[in-house]
Amino acid sequence: MSRTTRTLGLVILVFGLLTAALSLFVVDETECALIERLGNWVTDSKTDKPRVLQAGLHFKLPFLDTVHFLDKRIQTIDISSSRIPTKEKKELIVDLFTKWRISDFATFSIKTGGNTVKAEKLLREKIVNGLRGEIGRRKLSDVVSQDRQSVMDKIRVETNNAAQTLGVEVVDARIVRIDLPPEVSEAVFNLMRTERQRVAAEHRAQGRSRAEAIRADADARVIVLAAQAERQANQLRGEGDGKAAEIYANVYGRDPEFYSFYRSLEAYRETFKNNNDMLVIKPDDAFFKYFRKSQEGNGQTAR
Repeated sequence: MSRTTRTLGLVILVFGLLTAALSLFVVDETECALIERLGNWVTDSKTDKPRVLQAGLHFKLPFLDTVHFLDKRIQTIDISSSRIPTKEKKELIVDLFTKWRISDFATFSIKTGGNTVKAEKLLREKIVNGLRGEIGRRKLSDVVSQDRQSVMDKIRVETNNAAQTLGVEVVDARIVRIDLPPEVSEAVFNLMRTERQRVAAEHRAQGRSRAEAIRADADARVIVLAAQAERQANQLRGEGDGKAAEIYANVYGRDPEFYSFYRSLEAYRETFKNNNDMLVIKPDDAFFKYFRKSQEGNGQTAR
């Protein structure tokens, strides 16, 4: 075999390998593929719709065909910080996410040109419009509390119905956060703070009033108890004095002379308690009556 023949064979082999490399492609299990040929989709002869290629090895015309791979898995769209007015014209900041997937690849390729970014943009617009409609028909309290699940369900159903024209299925829609704008939140917090301060001041005033009432009642009870105690003490003291007087009277009545003598001794004891005590009185004064009787009994003259 001549050198020219070997060279020609090698060129043909390289060209064949290059053509095969450019003509064959593999579709993964998580994807589907559509072929675009000179600006038009390659269609299925039976349905006259773009032909959808499933997982496996496929063939295309090199330099003429362009392969578009589309993901079959569920995808997520995050919608954050969307300002939406309620029925009372109060704005809410709503964050939500949507789970979606391509259900009809042929329709999807026709409506969006096989562009996932474009499809997400259209879905985002439909979701936001549906969210505005649902929240705009409700009050703030309803959206935040009881109607939240109802809003999400209706958004999912309405968005899914609208998305079917794109060949897309909306699997789920969930509201992540509902919040007030910063300026509204500050106003609400100030209102709540003022209300709490008013309630606190009211409770303090009621507490002071009750404290004064309790203190006044306690003071009144103290005065009443003290008066009752004083009255009872005076009564007992009077009874004691009367009893003592009665005893003294009985004793005095039994032996007046002894009682007079005993009282004189007590007076002498108190008068001459200290050695330096001195009395200047008449010798015949009644104070020394029992001294004189004692001296007369001994035969002595009082000096």
